[in-house]
Amino acid sequence: MKNLLLTGIFVITTIFSLSAQNELNATQLDTVQPKFEIKVITSVESIVPLGLGRSRLISANTDRDYKEFTSEQTEDDNTRNKSKRKNIRVKDFEETKLLNFYNIGGIRFQNIASNDAVISSKLTAMLAEGWDLIFVTSAVESDAGETDEQGIFITRYIFKRKL
Repeated sequence: MKNLLLTGIFVITTIFSLSAQNELNATQLDTVQPKFEIKVITSVESIVPLGLGRSRLISANTDRDYKEFTSEQTEDDNTRNKSKRKNIRVKDFEETKLLNFYNIGGIRFQNIASNDAVISSKLTAMLAEGWDLIFVTSAVESDAGETDEQGIFITRYIFKRKL
C-alpha cells in the first residue's frame, strides 16, 4: 500500500513537472528565433503562340515580413487591409532569362530542354549552398484558342535551410 501511494505521488509530481516544462517551452517559443529559412524560386515559362511571351526564373534577394502586410478581420472590425503595393513590391531580385515554349514554327522542344538545363543549374547551385528542396508545385494558364493570346506555365521550387 505504501509503494502504491509513493508511485501515485511520483506520477502526479511528474505530470505537474512536465506540464510546467511545457508551459515554459511554449513561452520560450515566442521569443526563439526560427531555426530555418525558406526560399522560393519561381520559373515562369511562356506558352504564348509565336514566341511573343517572356520566360524567366525569378528569385527575390530581399526579405519581406508577411506580418507588415497582414490584417485580421472580425465580425466587429472588417476594415480592409490598407497595405500599399509599393511597400510589398520587391525590387531587388535575380532574373534569369528562359526561352519561350513556342516560336514562330510552333512548340520548340530545344527551348524546353534549354530551360531544363538552366533550371537544373540553379537548383544544383541552391543545393550546393546548403538549401534543401522540400516542395515543388506548378500550374498552367493555357492558351484557350484563337481568341486567347495568353498563357504561362509557372513552377515554384520551395527550399529550406538551417540558420
